[in-house]
Amino acid sequence: MASFFKQVALFLVVALFATAAVVHADPDILTDFVLPLGSVGGVNGTFFSYSGFRGVFSGPAPPTFKATKAFLTEFPALNGQSVGMAVLQFPVGTVNPPHTHPRSAELLFLVEGSLQVGFVDTTNKLYTQSLQLGDAFIFPKGLVHFQYNADANVPAVAISAFGSAAAGTVSVPGTIFNTTIDDTILAKSFKTDVATIQKLKAGLA
Repeated sequence: MASFFKQVALFLVVALFATAAVVHADPDILTDFVLPLGSVGGVNGTFFSYSGFRGVFSGPAPPTFKATKAFLTEFPALNGQSVGMAVLQFPVGTVNPPHTHPRSAELLFLVEGSLQVGFVDTTNKLYTQSLQLGDAFIFPKGLVHFQYNADANVPAVAISAFGSAAAGTVSVPGTIFNTTIDDTILAKSFKTDVATIQKLKAGLA
């Protein structure tokens, strides 16, 4: 457990330098921090603390892929700070499906198990890598990417840092098949028939 927290500390140092070196996606603020609307009398240290990750380390392992996030919605103190974080838990054989973050790159640090990761650039070239414990991987801003735990016996856990408090997540399967895009348009786009599109939608429901 001690080595785990050493790895997390190392990751946080790397993430700090990474976020300091990029052009932030969030607007700059003219104060030290942004108080929540309606706050009276200021705030104390509790406002700058977030306990949402405690369950990741003390609770049972999830049955499916789970992302526990610390973004502006979950942690209001991040407003204007241009940082965000998520803990990603991968039971054996699970995947974080192809998705994008439109407002930030993602720096992933693997703290348990192994992962197959990859992203596709704007020329449709696929970049993949097998990550082992202690490895890090950068997913460039806005590009489609994925993570997969191919191990049949060992779960995986990763910590991801973002250069935005509102990086956003656009799921490729969800955006295409769980919205109201007409089935005929999808069938023509994927060069298939409407029945196949409807089967895909049913499988994602």
